[in-house]
Amino acid sequence: MDKKVAYVISEDSEGHQDVEIIFSKVENFHVRGGSGTRLKGGPQDVVQDSKYLERTKNQLKSYFKKIVERLSNSRQIVIFGPAETGQKFKRELDDNYAPIAALLSDVVITDSMTKNQMKAWTRNYYAATH
Repeated sequence: MDKKVAYVISEDSEGHQDVEIIFSKVENFHVRGGSGTRLKGGPQDVVQDSKYLERTKNQLKSYFKKIVERLSNSRQIVIFGPAETGQKFKRELDDNYAPIAALLSDVVITDSMTKNQMKAWTRNYYAATH
């Protein structure tokens, strides 16, 4: 899981794994500095970072909601991936989705992986915990 995409890996009773991809609509904002004047110490336009941060926060909430809808039938959940998006998702679960948060067994920071590596990582993780 990262800010752009989440892979939901599920396994049936026969051990076959299915991968569902959930894309986010979180935009990457490249905020530029405000404009100034030619005069030293002259007035400058202020960039409203809070506007962009609030927009990103709302986009993440929408992304997390899509993921939670997909996880509603899960028996156990582990979140893994690069960056801090997994921790943000865990906080969202704790704050707003307590029944799903109860299914969460771990949040693990890992390197970026291919789909096959993610399947193998998931299989190994659950084999080690059972």
